[in-house]
Amino acid sequence: MWIAYKTIVVKEVLRFSRIWIQTIIPPVITTSLYLLIFGGLMGSRIGQMQGIDYLHFIVPGIILMTVIMQSYSNTVSSFFMTKYNNSFEELLVSPTPNWIILMGYISGGVARGFCVGLAVTFTISFFVEIRPYSFSILIATFFLTSVMFSLAGFINGVFARTFDDVAIIPNFVLLPLTYLGGMFYSIDILPSFWRGLSTFNPIFYMMDTFRLGFLGIGSIELWKAFMVPLVMILLLALIANYLLNRGVSIKTE
Repeated sequence: MWIAYKTIVVKEVLRFSRIWIQTIIPPVITTSLYLLIFGGLMGSRIGQMQGIDYLHFIVPGIILMTVIMQSYSNTVSSFFMTKYNNSFEELLVSPTPNWIILMGYISGGVARGFCVGLAVTFTISFFVEIRPYSFSILIATFFLTSVMFSLAGFINGVFARTFDDVAIIPNFVLLPLTYLGGMFYSIDILPSFWRGLSTFNPIFYMMDTFRLGFLGIGSIELWKAFMVPLVMILLLALIANYLLNRGVSIKTE
């Protein structure tokens, strides 16, 4: 099982590292544009948010947004391609347990999120001084976030039948939820109705916790911020493993 797991992970890492110009460079460029436009040009007019300079305030959100999108994209695109070229059948006929297959693909998504997250953080360090408040909170939040959205990407990959199906969720679900999750603002400034509505957005909890690890400020209790992604990971893992066991959209009848 260890050999099977290692093989899947190595394959996933080589897959995105070989095309680093397409997988790592674009997020770095996008990050620079975010900082230039929202932080540099608009930040001076906005001033501060929760007592923090606005440019520094948006840094955690920009990094975590990149981790979310890259972890999700890696898993959904990789798994869909194995279905598209019928190479996934080789795993199905092997003695590899389904949960090992799932862990291998999820680990690949986490690896890409980590690599791109580091590249983005390194780029941001040229614009602002980075002094993390708590490395343990940062690492835990990063890991939970990348695992959760890698699982979500895997489920999307199971149901995807065309290349358009792969792009629908990131463009029409993930991106809006990310922007509405407190990436550019604190929910404390929202009216009570919208503040309450934001608590149903799981990305909000991750954004808030990641900002706490970076800047030492947060809007919710730490235990609650970790509980939400943990519950989501458990739920998504059960769904993904069930879909694999049933062979949904994979096995031909």
